[in-house]
Amino acid sequence: MKRFPVLALLALASCTAPQAKPTEPQPPRPLHHRLLTLDTHLDTPVWFANPHWKFGDRHDWRTDLAQVDLGRMETGALDGGMFVVYTRQGPVTPQGFADAKAFAFKRLDEIHRTMATYPSRIELVTTADQAIRADKAGLRFAFISIENSYPLGDDLSLLRTFYDRGVRMAGPVHSKDNQLADSATGAATWKGLSPLGRKWVVEMNRLGMVIDGSHSSDAAFDQMLAMSKTPIILSHSGPKAMWDHNRNIDDARIRKLAAKGGAVCMNSVFLTKMVYTDERNRLDALVEKFPTLSAAEQARITAEVRALDKTAPVQDTDFENFMRNLLHLLKVAGPDHVCMGADWDGGGGVRGFEDITALPKVTERLVAAGYSEKDLAKFWSGNVLRILRAADAAKAKR
Repeated sequence: MKRFPVLALLALASCTAPQAKPTEPQPPRPLHHRLLTLDTHLDTPVWFANPHWKFGDRHDWRTDLAQVDLGRMETGALDGGMFVVYTRQGPVTPQGFADAKAFAFKRLDEIHRTMATYPSRIELVTTADQAIRADKAGLRFAFISIENSYPLGDDLSLLRTFYDRGVRMAGPVHSKDNQLADSATGAATWKGLSPLGRKWVVEMNRLGMVIDGSHSSDAAFDQMLAMSKTPIILSHSGPKAMWDHNRNIDDARIRKLAAKGGAVCMNSVFLTKMVYTDERNRLDALVEKFPTLSAAEQARITAEVRALDKTAPVQDTDFENFMRNLLHLLKVAGPDHVCMGADWDGGGGVRGFEDITALPKVTERLVAAGYSEKDLAKFWSGNVLRILRAADAAKAKR
């Protein structure tokens, strides 16, 4: 058998082997899709107990009342956010506390169970680094927050229980005064924080949980800002200078919040007058019963809600107004202290900004307004991750 020199064989192989085609250069992804994006107030867990609705599907806001799901997170390039344990304010009594506690832990279980259903698509996280790792692994991420600490009753040790179940942010109050603080829309029972509410701030700091001042009265906000050893956040608030409502924050307080390292996350509610008609209230009461209704009944009620949205919207305003409010926040606080918290599934959304598939429009408009990619990275997640890290780092020193 005739032997060929090794070099000759290699040359022959290179001539006869099929040649790999050069890799075609891929076009760069749009800026919004390159950014790490999160929203600090997703009320989407209100839908998790509905047997006829799946978080993993891609729904359409025209035929479905939800504004967030995994399918639309992919379309709108929303990488993650704070999924909320919201508890309606009830009587400040032992029985009221017991009922609220049971409800809050049920909602927390629903969040854990829902996220566990989609392990290849979304991951529950508790730190900024975990969120970044999840994103790099191609997963969405879910933090957990508490809206209204009323379920704690007078037992602040429950904060540790919630912390151990993954909660990393909480606000003391919702739409009415409770045992911890006055609400922005309350009766000024405590002139800010109650004595228990002051202890709540200390315990939040000790555990390394971020304090959320949205829904708190101005006086409660001022006291939390003064007391907290770490920056606080307003998870879904807007500028009072643009629409004078107690749920919004004035420019002087925005500057004080920024000076202490905090951030205000732009809401898409309270941009103009909120109008709740008798018909709206009737339909909202039916929507709350969705988990007990058939799919056909839910579809009928959804159609009625969407028809009413056209003739008598809760907020008669649009995306342009939302952007004017956001640009005002950025002007007053600067890009180091503004974030996104649109109150999706909790009343958020306006014309042209009906669900999270519209989020890329925000990035486009901010670029047009002259904000850099670095600014946008802070707005979309950097500021919130910084505040989470600060809370965690302070905990480690105690």
